[in-house]
Amino acid sequence: MLSYVIIALAIFLGLLGIIGCVLPVIPGPPISWLGMVVLYFWGKGTDSAGNTMSTRLLLIWMAIMAVVTVLDYLVPSYLTKASGGSKYASRGALAGVLVGLFFAPIGIIIGPMIGAFVCEAAFSGKKAGQSIVPALGAFAGFVCGTLLKLISCGFMMYYIIVYCF
Repeated sequence: MLSYVIIALAIFLGLLGIIGCVLPVIPGPPISWLGMVVLYFWGKGTDSAGNTMSTRLLLIWMAIMAVVTVLDYLVPSYLTKASGGSKYASRGALAGVLVGLFFAPIGIIIGPMIGAFVCEAAFSGKKAGQSIVPALGAFAGFVCGTLLKLISCGFMMYYIIVYCF
């Protein structure tokens, strides 16, 4: 009976992590990784060859989860700068992500774009028309971060399923 509860919990956490990739209120990759942790410590599941989940696999996915989570906050700022934005737009995109956390979920989606636009227009001396390109770069950064999270959570869900059944 306990093993069914553990399997259900691990699958639930994996699915919640995937949902968290598109719902910015939920930290997707850390939650999906917790699904793997549940299986590692309590599930004692095996893959089709009868092998249990290795500590190495768990630690590799912990590192991937940490990198993806950090990149999700940094990529909007980087793409803002790469699209011609000044350091002000880049910092504005990062500030927009952080401020957007308080207005989730829509704030996290448009926060970097608004932050980049406002800071570029206010501090770099560019006109509104010139400030829109870095703002779109910030939005592209948000999309890239979301895709990174979806890919990593999808792979973690794959491992959860492999070690459940």
